[in-house]
Amino acid sequence: MEASQYPPVLDPSLVGTYPASAKAGGGYVWDAVLEYRVWCHPERGAPDLCEGSDYYYAFESYEEAAEFAREAEGAEEPLALVLQEEYIDEPEDGRYIHVRERRVTEWPVVFLSRPRRTPSTIPNFLAPDAPANRLDILRGLVPPAGRPSADA
Repeated sequence: MEASQYPPVLDPSLVGTYPASAKAGGGYVWDAVLEYRVWCHPERGAPDLCEGSDYYYAFESYEEAAEFAREAEGAEEPLALVLQEEYIDEPEDGRYIHVRERRVTEWPVVFLSRPRRTPSTIPNFLAPDAPANRLDILRGLVPPAGRPSADA
């Protein structure tokens, strides 16, 4: 079987047990993927299974979710339900705060191309000597010491 371009879920036995409501996006960093979701919309042609309300199906892998989304009428592109043990809040443009609390949020799957959070990710991002483009730290383009590598 071909390896997935996206991470596996933290605990496959819990897929489908998480509450439907979650934060939407944000936080810049991720710790684990809990499940992949495909939201379905009756107003876009999905079967009306919830008295006109939107609903989702949960999957253990991105590939399963993507295949379902391609074939299901009224389905969105897959999202990842992400666990953040810590995250970066940006209450105002360019003002960042290190939040040390657990939360669950839905992300566009492409955000998982960023490396998983390490103990140094957020401190390096917030450091006074961080690179001008702090997002390069989150993209894995800056080594842990916060300085560009020789081949950058």
